[in-house]
Amino acid sequence: MLEDNYVTFEIGKAKHIALVAHDGKKKELVDWCDKNKDVLKSHFLCGTGTTARLIAERTGLPVKGYNSGPLGGDQQIGAKIVEGQIDFMIFLWDPLEAQPHDPDVKALLRIAVVYDIPIANNLATADFMLNSKFMNDTYSRRVENFNKTIQERVEKMK
Repeated sequence: MLEDNYVTFEIGKAKHIALVAHDGKKKELVDWCDKNKDVLKSHFLCGTGTTARLIAERTGLPVKGYNSGPLGGDQQIGAKIVEGQIDFMIFLWDPLEAQPHDPDVKALLRIAVVYDIPIANNLATADFMLNSKFMNDTYSRRVENFNKTIQERVEKMK
């Protein structure tokens, strides 16, 4: 395992999708989920606090709710990405509104990139993702083998 530069993870046919939206974007995400509930019903959905609750109430879809973003929900979703339990994320963040928990947002986006998780930050990208051929198929993603990277750094320090 330490010889390989990358580790491959397979995203199954049933996707684990994180749904996150800042206050100014919640209605957009809820409306989008309602419009796409026939596709989304075949997948595992989770989200931060109020967003998860609003989607579940409006669409009738089961949505696993974590804490609100400012209360640690972003970190909870980030941890699930690290654990391989989230395949992609739709995160409608508000570019016109300063967020008091902006470092948490950046950390979540960073960890999604580190673990090669597809991310939609707007509805156009979310539509492209949902209509991708990979929504009904498996997909292999490659992630840097961090165990090897760390081992190489340790060896250089000796």
